[in-house]
Amino acid sequence: MDYIIKLAFVLLIFIYSWFFQIQNQEWDQVRSMLKDANNMAVHDASQELNEAARAQGRLVIDPAEAYATFRHTLQSNLGLDDGLSPLAGSRLQAQVKIVKFTIVDESTGDTFPLLYEDSTYGITKYIQGPSVIAVIQTQHPVLISRSKVQEAITVPAVQEYRMNR
Repeated sequence: MDYIIKLAFVLLIFIYSWFFQIQNQEWDQVRSMLKDANNMAVHDASQELNEAARAQGRLVIDPAEAYATFRHTLQSNLGLDDGLSPLAGSRLQAQVKIVKFTIVDESTGDTFPLLYEDSTYGITKYIQGPSVIAVIQTQHPVLISRSKVQEAITVPAVQEYRMNR
């Protein structure tokens, strides 16, 4: 009887460890998907230039067009609906939130190179030209409920034009 209790205890620990490892793998995969999608979305958003300013030799990103393109690229790459909630068949389990979307260009009066710092999201970067900066977030996947709530997965991305002067 003593042997069976010890065996059951070891089996329970093994199963708990196995689920914990699967949950960590799921976190890694979701974070990687978010990072790739965010990188593509800021790249696409940075392509939305104001043509009138461009004709004058200035690189100015159109904020409304850039944001719309950013959302569309996120939706396409992550399988999200218009509210950024996962569609059926999407790998994600929770809604994606755009927690920061910033455009830094000549229209804001900034000169380049510029040291961009955002301590809230841990972004520090020397920006060489007009840029789109975005941070997206989704809930941590949960397979094992615990008393400690996991922090959300937060992913920053920066896309910049390098100015050759």
